[in-house]
Amino acid sequence: MELTGTTHAATTQNNGSQNHLFALSALTSLFFIWGFITCMNDILIPHLKNVFALSYTQAMLIQFCFFGAYFLVSIPAGILVKRIGYKHGIVSGLVVAAIGCLLFYPAADTHLYSLFLAALFVLASGITILQVSANPYVNILGPSETAASRLTLTQAFNSLGTTVAPFFGAALILSVAAAGSAEMSQAELVAFKAEEASAVQIPYLIIAATLFVLAAVFALLKLPTIASTPDPKVTANAHQSSIFSYRHLVLGAVGIFLYVGAEVSIGSFLVSFLGQENIAGMSEAQAANYIAYYWAGAMVGRFIGAAVMQKLSGGVVLAFNASVAAVLLLIVIMGQGALAMWAILLIGLFNSIMFPVIFSLALNQLGERTSEGSGILCLAIVGGAIVPLLQGVLADHLGLQLAFVLPFFCYLFIVFYGVKGSKPASSMVTKKG
Repeated sequence: MELTGTTHAATTQNNGSQNHLFALSALTSLFFIWGFITCMNDILIPHLKNVFALSYTQAMLIQFCFFGAYFLVSIPAGILVKRIGYKHGIVSGLVVAAIGCLLFYPAADTHLYSLFLAALFVLASGITILQVSANPYVNILGPSETAASRLTLTQAFNSLGTTVAPFFGAALILSVAAAGSAEMSQAELVAFKAEEASAVQIPYLIIAATLFVLAAVFALLKLPTIASTPDPKVTANAHQSSIFSYRHLVLGAVGIFLYVGAEVSIGSFLVSFLGQENIAGMSEAQAANYIAYYWAGAMVGRFIGAAVMQKLSGGVVLAFNASVAAVLLLIVIMGQGALAMWAILLIGLFNSIMFPVIFSLALNQLGERTSEGSGILCLAIVGGAIVPLLQGVLADHLGLQLAFVLPFFCYLFIVFYGVKGSKPASSMVTKKG
């Protein structure tokens, strides 16, 4: 039976010094695939916005349904993983995500936006189970001192998936929209809209097949079973009455909420932002290729960050990166042309280490309650549903460029968390009788 381990003294049942390289290597494929799937939303948003003639707010329902699944499914997923173990949690998540991808086929056939949203919810439910299973598993496959670096390295492969996805989506989905630019009669336009909707069918069938294959592979793999040994530094903390009494965990959950919200908002509006005449005036298909620069920056930054955090603390690196991201957003809000375009794309580089570092810092010293903490942090990923929707409202009322003030304030909180909020409060180590 698989148990939740501490971030300080996790050992395998067979040998405490066992090399976990194979397990970490296998897990990187999961980080790649869910990064790929999540980034496909950045292609779906402009595509379905055009197909169904949606406002910015309506288009952001794509992210609302996708990341809303994290809010509804994270805690049940945490309970499920605690019961069936990390490995079976991974397999379950892959199967559920594959079923969600299959639902895109009837959604396109019926030409119903609501069914697309339902498919996204099911798909995201599977990804949530994967997140709850894989993130803490990586965290405990080694010493706590290098947990942030280890999780950052595996997250780099998540960014590889987000880098590849825009090219995949632009070629198989947005290219259909570009092909329909000629003048059409009303009947031809209706037929073309139906064809545009059906453009998602083949790509998501391919993704579904990949997920089923991965589920079969992980079902057959022999991953190390993690058991826990008591850590004297966290024994007292393990018996606190409420998981919410850990200040650094609660603030970390807020940090995850705001970071994911900011990252998703920026990615969601990139195609529309680069299409603005005062920025780059690009077509959707052209702009989609530039999304890859945003996510490639995150990939490169995670490899760099994994090395840097062998020497510097995660909190220091987090505060620095969030500060630079905030400055770049000021340029996005006030600038124009190539300056604003490259400023928004460069944010990806500084986003790179934020999620894994916040995640690791928030789980620090939770001991036996690491699984509960992971569930709460994954719950906070609902920020990817709320923040983009709010930015969509701002974009409809204030204009797209000014709406980026919302993620700017998100990064300011992350600076605070890196500097101060991530430190476990010493007053909470013991509890009065």
